[in-house]
Amino acid sequence: MIKMSKMHKRVIGAHGAVLALTALLPIASAMAQAQAAPELQTVTVTAQRRTENIKEVPVSVTLLKDEKLDVLVSGGQDIRVLAGKVPSLNVESSNGRTFPRFYIRGYGNTDFNTFASQPVSLIYDDVVQENPILKGYPIFDLAGVEVLRGPQGTLFGRNTPAGVVKFESEKPKLDSFGGYYNASVATHNTVNVDGAVNIPLSKEWAARFSTLRQHRDGFVDNTFTGQEDALEGYNEHAERLQVLYKPNTTFNALFNVHQRSTTGSSRLFRANIIKKGTNELVDGFDADKIANNGLNFQALRTNGANVRLSWDLGAVKLYSITGYEGVDHYLSRGDIDGGVPSGPGVIPFQVETAGGIGDVKQYSQEVRVESKNSGPMNWQAGLYYFNEDATGSTDNYNSTSGAQTSRLVSHQKNTAWAAFGSLNYVVSDAFNVRGGLRYTSDKKDFNTVTAWNVAQIGPGSVGESSNKANWDLSGTYKLNKDVNVYARVATGFRAPSIAAASAAVPITVADAETITSVEAGVKADLWNRRARVALSVYDYQVKNQQLTVVGGNSNVNRLINAAKTNGRGAELDFEGFVTTNFKVSAGGSYNFTEIRDGSISVNKCAQCTITDPLNAAGRVVIDGNPLPQAPKWILNATARYSMELGEGQLFVFTDWAYRSKINFFLYEAKEFTGKPLVEGGLRVGYTWDSGKYEVAAYGRNITGTERIVGGIDFNNLTGFTNEPRLWGMQFKGNF
Repeated sequence: MIKMSKMHKRVIGAHGAVLALTALLPIASAMAQAQAAPELQTVTVTAQRRTENIKEVPVSVTLLKDEKLDVLVSGGQDIRVLAGKVPSLNVESSNGRTFPRFYIRGYGNTDFNTFASQPVSLIYDDVVQENPILKGYPIFDLAGVEVLRGPQGTLFGRNTPAGVVKFESEKPKLDSFGGYYNASVATHNTVNVDGAVNIPLSKEWAARFSTLRQHRDGFVDNTFTGQEDALEGYNEHAERLQVLYKPNTTFNALFNVHQRSTTGSSRLFRANIIKKGTNELVDGFDADKIANNGLNFQALRTNGANVRLSWDLGAVKLYSITGYEGVDHYLSRGDIDGGVPSGPGVIPFQVETAGGIGDVKQYSQEVRVESKNSGPMNWQAGLYYFNEDATGSTDNYNSTSGAQTSRLVSHQKNTAWAAFGSLNYVVSDAFNVRGGLRYTSDKKDFNTVTAWNVAQIGPGSVGESSNKANWDLSGTYKLNKDVNVYARVATGFRAPSIAAASAAVPITVADAETITSVEAGVKADLWNRRARVALSVYDYQVKNQQLTVVGGNSNVNRLINAAKTNGRGAELDFEGFVTTNFKVSAGGSYNFTEIRDGSISVNKCAQCTITDPLNAAGRVVIDGNPLPQAPKWILNATARYSMELGEGQLFVFTDWAYRSKINFFLYEAKEFTGKPLVEGGLRVGYTWDSGKYEVAAYGRNITGTERIVGGIDFNNLTGFTNEPRLWGMQFKGNF
């Protein structure tokens, strides 16, 4: 037998993934021989804080915009709809439409703590949304969404070791009045209305106002109370006002204010919906019914503002970005045990909890300068400051009487500052080198404010600080005018995290984690720019990774560090015209993750079938397990066909996403392993007046797939499911 080193195994594994991903392109030969088709438009991104051709950027990045993005949110879907729509991206939540959790390359955080940090950062209009409750702002009137995979610690800072999801709003324009309107109605009286208007106010001033309204009726009956259509409804509205001031070609100022308000059901936890010894739904499962004896509701109000200034000083450009984000109110209450004393199934004890945020205030300031040299060398450098003040609470209730039984209120103060710079040097017409360095100082002070009827264990306050330097180095080589290859080495870190205490555990702290990642790829235009492809392979190691331990025999949340986690994989993005009227895209990723620490163990679930080894204390050893919510495979594809009809075009658009099985928790159990999930969308419509108007019929999750996508493990086999099938009609117009 031939023994292979770990590096050989990784290389072979990555090559196997590449071969599997290229199987997504069965139409390639047909496209190469197809009749003349239009060229794809050049795609530009700001992954390196400058506007660049995506082919020139030495980072694995995908851009979602225009029809691809509009179709996804046509039925009132929230930000979780992005899961699986680009390679290596997963998004999930145990809090429904609020508190989304992002994973890139299998690397994320399942923490549901109010003060949780995540290794995937969400940047909205150049302002970080640090607290997870801020990351669910609705998708509307966007120029695009960029998904940057791998560490982004140099230009975007701490808490980006897995990557960045970057949203950019459409901006005001000085030269034209216009906008759009969009309205749809679908199953369960799901209504989605959004629109925007751009108003030139003078030669120097312009404004853009955007608004969104979403509604869904409740459609789940509560069989305990006898109330029909009681749950799973929501009301959402959000607004954004931007004002542009551009007095000349050297200075401009962009002012942005925005808010969000949402009410409705919290996540529905369903008791004993998992068949014992399997990951199947129990026989007779009915997603339209639930038995709850606790209250269920959710309410959230957020607001924010930012000012982006830029000066063109000739040799350099100077930028200032000032941001504020706030949470006025958040409260989510639910029947955590998922049932009533009589069932369904065995429910050992009743649990009803509420999580809330009394206040979050986040301030950030960045000053950045970038060069405009015509020579081979260009650079950018800056300073960054961040300040967050947050107060959160956890409440427990008696489900039978509704009386409150305990309350815990905690407060966290987080301040950070950083200095950063990057350098870009054109060695030759074919070869370009980039490098960057960032130094960050992060400090957190955490304390328990109120512990009513909670016998808190351990100290009532804790402080943590960390200072880290991160760097990256990359090179891009042009093989010819159509093909670029690149390689990148990058580091990143996540600052220490703190989780609130409970009656069962004290305040817990996870030390800072660090990552080193190696990535290489190719980006190419194909067949006279009728198609483009990007392929990347990567290998990373996280040291001292922060992990979240939940459940066991009680509803707890605590933090631990694992010695290291290994990850490796490959990603593919492809799009192109088969013919003038037929456009397709395909993407895929293979993500392997593995926790490596033989010294840590976690409590096991109360009712499930553990497949991991147990130690002498009866705890589960998780060494060798994949990270939770980390599918090995993600595949996605879209196709659009159109034909001339009358004065317009008839079109059919379909999109599909697949992810392989996932673990819900750090341990592996038969019941808490999510089955593979396939969801598809279909849209048939007609556009006229040069695309100015569109009417369409659409469906989301058209196969009606029902899957358990998450669970609660401390009491019984409680789980929650994916979004239901939706059929609707939509009308869109531009003016």
